[in-house]
Parts: sequence; structure tokens; C-alpha cells
Amino acid sequence: MLFGDEHIRRYEETNGEVGHEWQEGVPTLLLTTKGRKTGRERKLALIYQEADGNPVVVASAGGAPKHPAWYLNLVENPEVGVQIKAERFQARARTVEGDERAKLWDKLAAVWPDYNEYTKKVDRHIPVVVLERV
Repeated sequence: MLFGDEHIRRYEETNGEVGHEWQEGVPTLLLTTKGRKTGRERKLALIYQEADGNPVVVASAGGAPKHPAWYLNLVENPEVGVQIKAERFQARARTVEGDERAKLWDKLAAVWPDYNEYTKKVDRHIPVVVLERV
């Protein structure tokens, strides 16, 4: 199983042949955001699912008490880059709420059940983000 920079490097080198499926049945994409403080590109691998042709991710930070930096970056600048296997595209990030969030949360938690455990560890509302293709 790959983590961090090694995951990103192998994913990019192989167009997702290595790294897209992080664990059996758990797909990942690469998300590129613009750093809200530095303005530099920030890239990471995230678990995702598709909904209506767009990838959806969860800003869980593994159940950390604060939102992950990548989420704060895309709130500041919602224009992001996405790579799914060999496909690269630009997207606009949109945080979802209400019924849409509940439906998408269930879809993602079906792939990564730990998301439900994370909610028990934190007081924050864990964001669900749709990456709408532009």
C-alpha cells in the first residue's frame, strides 16, 4: 500500500496503473489545489467515488479535529486539477450539504467505512466535496 509522496509519484509515473486502487475496492484520484498561503500547487491522493459523472471526496483528515489543508485550499480557490488513472481534467470544487451530502456520504462510506468512525471522533462537520468537471 502506497502513502504520501510515494503514492503520488507512482500514480503519475504509471497513469494510475499503480496507485489508483489503493486497497482492493478502494479507488483513489490525485487532487491538485493551489496553496492558500503560498500559491504553490499542492497534490495529494484521495479516496473517491463517482456521482453523476463527477468525482466526490471527503475532507476527513483521518478523523483529525481540524479540516485538512487541501480542503481549506479549495475553499479559498475552488478551481482544482484532478487525475483519475490517465485522465487529467480541471474541476470546480463544491461542498455539498443536506440530502445530497447524506446520499454521497453513504456512497463513500460504503467504500471506506472508517469515515463513519471518524465522525464519532470529531466535533466538526466533515465536508463532502463534488469535483465538477469544467
